[in-house]
Amino acid sequence: MNIKPASRMNLVQEYYFSTKLKQIADMRASGIDVLNLGIGSPDLPPSVETIDALTDSAAHPKHHAYQSYVGIPALREGFAQFYQKFYGVTLNPVNEVLPLIGSKEGIMHIAMAYLEAGDEVLVPNPGYPTYRAASLLTGATVVDYDLAEENGWLPDLDALAQRDLSKVKLMWVNYPHMPTGAQANTAFFEKLRDFAIAHNILIVNDNPYSFILNDSPQSILAVEGMKEVAIELNSLSKSHNMAGWRMGVLVGNAELVSHVLRFKSNMDSGMFLPLQMAAVKALQNPQSWYDSLNEIYRQRQTKVFEIMDLLDCKYDTKQIGMFVWAKIPDTYTNSYELSDEILLGSAVFITPGGIFGTAGERYIRISLCAEITLFDQAIQRIRQSKGVCS
Repeated sequence: MNIKPASRMNLVQEYYFSTKLKQIADMRASGIDVLNLGIGSPDLPPSVETIDALTDSAAHPKHHAYQSYVGIPALREGFAQFYQKFYGVTLNPVNEVLPLIGSKEGIMHIAMAYLEAGDEVLVPNPGYPTYRAASLLTGATVVDYDLAEENGWLPDLDALAQRDLSKVKLMWVNYPHMPTGAQANTAFFEKLRDFAIAHNILIVNDNPYSFILNDSPQSILAVEGMKEVAIELNSLSKSHNMAGWRMGVLVGNAELVSHVLRFKSNMDSGMFLPLQMAAVKALQNPQSWYDSLNEIYRQRQTKVFEIMDLLDCKYDTKQIGMFVWAKIPDTYTNSYELSDEILLGSAVFITPGGIFGTAGERYIRISLCAEITLFDQAIQRIRQSKGVCS
């Protein structure tokens, strides 16, 4: 038999981390203890109340059936109350809140609901690779918009407006930004709203990092008039230490959300009820819970800054989110060279910024999702490989 995959598969490659984890697994199998500082998978647990809600609900014999495609009312109401409390955004839980099996699922659902061959879509460079992959799989044409450090990693909307945008239907944005840790302010979002109106473009903001090392969480929908031109993805993966639970949400005006629901309802079923009940409880975490989590991340960030200093990399100490993004020295050809050198020479994996686009080729990214002792080990290994005295 010679059964070939669909031609659309030629547009995408296996996800970088999928292939890199295989290499790390092979190195570990050969006896090399690799320290993985690359992936943003929270290593801390959800709140005790969240776990208790899961176990209590799972013990109920009638909580194991199929669930509604739109989530239980308590979860939609929980997300609406969360948005009101922390972002100052009013949402109708009936039709403006759509729970998702992780926000990565939402990226694909949005792309399939809105994009097709002949459409163009604006994708950030550097940016989360899934925006590009999901867009390409729909048959749409990806148009990069470059982000630069000197512009605070914000798009130059004036320059974009000079392009032919007549075929652009959707623009992916992501603030707080991954991988750079940059923030956007209200003034930028207002300009983005006006840009979207002028060019008839749907804005999709991916917002999973707003609570990590950030004293002022913000939603794009808090900007007046933005709900008419934008929808927002959010997630409990990063902010509530629930990455493996796959609990995300799409919020926005009812009409825009309804098209995504129409596609989603043909692709999956509702989430396991105990997971939804646990998410309801997680959304009720007090401010003190986020504060204690961020204190841990601040301590780790200090250690990562020390690693960056050892590597002669330059970074912004004000960046937020669960990574540190830094510019590599001119002595390296690109970020892959530095990443491979540290992996092979120190058995420490750090992410090359080039996987996020050409604009990230001179940068590296280190995750904060590891215990302090692991960062200390990484520091010691890099010191030894570089011949630096302790």
